[in-house]
Amino acid sequence: MILKPARLLLALIAVVAAPAFAQNVATVNGKAIPASRLDTVVKQVTAQGKQPDSPQLREAIKKDLIAREVMVQEADKQGYSNKPDVKQALENTRQSIVINAMLADYVKKNPVKDAEVKAEYDKYKASVGDKEYRARHILVGTEKEATDIIAKLKGGAKFEELAKQSKDTGSAANGGDLDWASPSNFVKPFSDAMIALKDGQVTDKPVQSQFGYHVIKLEGSRAAKVPALDEVKGQIEQALTQKKIAAYRDELVKKAKVQ
Repeated sequence: MILKPARLLLALIAVVAAPAFAQNVATVNGKAIPASRLDTVVKQVTAQGKQPDSPQLREAIKKDLIAREVMVQEADKQGYSNKPDVKQALENTRQSIVINAMLADYVKKNPVKDAEVKAEYDKYKASVGDKEYRARHILVGTEKEATDIIAKLKGGAKFEELAKQSKDTGSAANGGDLDWASPSNFVKPFSDAMIALKDGQVTDKPVQSQFGYHVIKLEGSRAAKVPALDEVKGQIEQALTQKKIAAYRDELVKKAKVQ
């Protein structure tokens, strides 16, 4: 059977158009929703581990994409896309998406190396030291207040009771308890005075820091518990990655002509 020219033309149009239709999941008021958009959302949902890919999931996402397209068309019709605050929000979102894509690519090309992680871990271990301490303290505003507290302690007053007047509200309710910590967690005047004490001993003079005057009691000391490299490797990698990104950003800003 030989097709007439008109029928042949229609048949050719159908053949050419079929792949284009197959690339769309729906058309809303003439606006196509590409299948690639559906696939992207499906990947995002399944990557979270909440739902596996399935016909039911795809149908639910398809309905949501259609509803979103209907809503955005209506919003455009009512002029919301031209409102200054909406345009600014869209621009902010566009910038975030573009920047995040660029930084993700930068991180792939400049990954944190194992040697960098090990060096950072060794630095951390050195800062922690081989001992950690459990201390209590009472923080006051003047040297006289601190001296009076020391005198009361020597007279038999309980440290925990006097700690209720401490300006450090975070520890005052717990009797001034600072829990186990490395000396590096504290400002130097405090840590120097703390490690000089014996277990159960209280500073005989007020210790001044930028926060005020401290009265310190050392409860005890023990060997430092430092987590193994494998336990904190992920955290270190993340921190170093953020440092790389910050350095890259600063480098770009430095090169830019800013007026």
